[in-house]
Amino acid sequence: MGEPHGHALSYHGHSPVHRAPAHLKLLALLGWTLLVVATPAHWYWAFVVHLATVATAIAVARIPLAWLAPRMVVEVPFLIFALLMPLVVPGPRVEVLGIALSEPGLLAGWGLWAKATLGLLGGLTLAATTEPTHLLAGLRRLRVPAQLVEIMGFMLRYLEVIADEVRRMHLARVSRGFSARSPRHWLVIARSVGSLFIRSYERGERVHLAMLSRGLDRGLER
Repeated sequence: MGEPHGHALSYHGHSPVHRAPAHLKLLALLGWTLLVVATPAHWYWAFVVHLATVATAIAVARIPLAWLAPRMVVEVPFLIFALLMPLVVPGPRVEVLGIALSEPGLLAGWGLWAKATLGLLGGLTLAATTEPTHLLAGLRRLRVPAQLVEIMGFMLRYLEVIADEVRRMHLARVSRGFSARSPRHWLVIARSVGSLFIRSYERGERVHLAMLSRGLDRGLER
């Protein structure tokens, strides 16, 4: 069995998907994602094919569902929006469990949820099977502008720093007996998020000043 390795988004393995060149995986994901987005929502059979494709890649890479599931939580806002669409989109209505729902809204909500889920699965598969350094090298090989690649490199590098800060803040709350079990505890969570934002912003300013002191602005001007 593999285990998380190197970076929070990567999953150590030796599958053919892991060994494939990063730039080829990037091109494959881009083409596949464009195909998913361009698929009409009523082509249900096409979504079955798309799901089978990404599921095959996940199976070949041996990425466990226990690794994927927590990272799928970022899709929740899209899911909520998709569930609301049948209630707010105008058009012919159909009754489902005693609730009048918009037929165009149902179709649009289904399309949004399906495409968001497939896109997220594809992105997670790429992230799980590609080390960040290989990913950046693949972007350079695809002639992505160097400044953009550098920005992404900094983002990946300090994502771990921010994640460590989140873990320390969580540990501090737990050590004080805090447990978010009801909505009245949300204020504490909101304050923690605000504190994390301020700390991250201040850290970003310090990093920016350090780069300027090393002449980064002059390098960008050239």
